[in-house]
Amino acid sequence: MTVDAADVEAIVLTLKLAALSSLILLLLATPLAWWLAQGRSRGRAAVSALVTLPLVLPPTVLGFYLLVLLGPDGPVGQLTRHMGWGLLSFSFTGLLIGSVLASLPFAVQPIQHAFESLGRRPMEVAATLRARPLDAFFSVALPQARAGLLTAVILSFAHTIGEFGMVLMVGGNIPGETRVVSTQIYGHVEALELGRAHTLAAGMVLLSFGVLLMLARMRRGRGGRVAP
Repeated sequence: MTVDAADVEAIVLTLKLAALSSLILLLLATPLAWWLAQGRSRGRAAVSALVTLPLVLPPTVLGFYLLVLLGPDGPVGQLTRHMGWGLLSFSFTGLLIGSVLASLPFAVQPIQHAFESLGRRPMEVAATLRARPLDAFFSVALPQARAGLLTAVILSFAHTIGEFGMVLMVGGNIPGETRVVSTQIYGHVEALELGRAHTLAAGMVLLSFGVLLMLARMRRGRGGRVAP
């Protein structure tokens, strides 16, 4: 059960994809979660449903529609070709976009839960001290929601590493470009290289167990305040 250069390349690409996805999701999910937790708009329920949709949709469905959007006949694909960027489907950039969308609920929900647990009182107190809303957000809300932020990063990273259906639909299985660990395992199984598939699969199992163990200890250490 050895790991060759192709496996290492897939591992490195997977870690790069997961790291970039987690960073982008943290930047996108934090303001979105704040709006969902503290906003008063009537459209919150619809937006919340859209954010949660990747949890209930088969990954291949999400991947298919992304492929249509990013493809040569899709609106995004036509725009990127017009801008001289080429097609994003079957590229690392397209794979990154798909990973961000697929992992969005894993980032938004823990942060939203953390913001909701704050209530409105801390921000009201900050306002009475003449703190601007943006200052209060960064000095009051974010520090108290750090457990939710950390949970979001961990879950997003782990989910991106384990994604398969959407990856195969949007990115394909191009060596050095879109071939990640999950599709590398699939390739080994197709080639009946079960020993090599077992090595990578066992690593995924250990990683998933480690993530769940870390989250369980975080919940225990913080009295159950970390969102699932």
